[in-house]
Amino acid sequence: MQISKDAVVTFHYTLFDEQERELESSYDADPVAYLHGHGNIISGLESAMQGRQAGDEFEAKVAPKDGYGERQEDALQRVPIKHVLGDKKQLARLKPGQIVSINTDNGARQVMVVKAGKFNVDVDVNHPLAGKTLLFKVAIQEVRPASAEEIAHGHAHGVGGHQH
Repeated sequence: MQISKDAVVTFHYTLFDEQERELESSYDADPVAYLHGHGNIISGLESAMQGRQAGDEFEAKVAPKDGYGERQEDALQRVPIKHVLGDKKQLARLKPGQIVSINTDNGARQVMVVKAGKFNVDVDVNHPLAGKTLLFKVAIQEVRPASAEEIAHGHAHGVGGHQH
């Protein structure tokens, strides 16, 4: 089966930056599962998946606009330290450049510490990979039709996908 809208795709990947430094990999865990055509992965990678099938291995170069977006230089915020996730010992040792998660109205979000104080932390709310061209090395494991429930929910279920 070829990858098209409403297919559930299971794959492994390794992600590299422009200097070909490895940033992350799925190979030490279950493969990732997503529902194709529903915006569950970055658009550049989803476009590169279109038309492929189980067993395919490929590389996809993703520009910032098709990945995590361009960096917004004015995307700085001061956040009360109580909204930073982590234990008190970790919060007392925050350093510039550190990636942390903060509570937002839309759930947890990763941000980079710019300056840390006793009661507040200044953070860069750009995604850590914003403004970067990314290289994915992908190995497609399985492609199957989505269930009616998966389509209704807008995401894949089961291993590598969403668990209910």
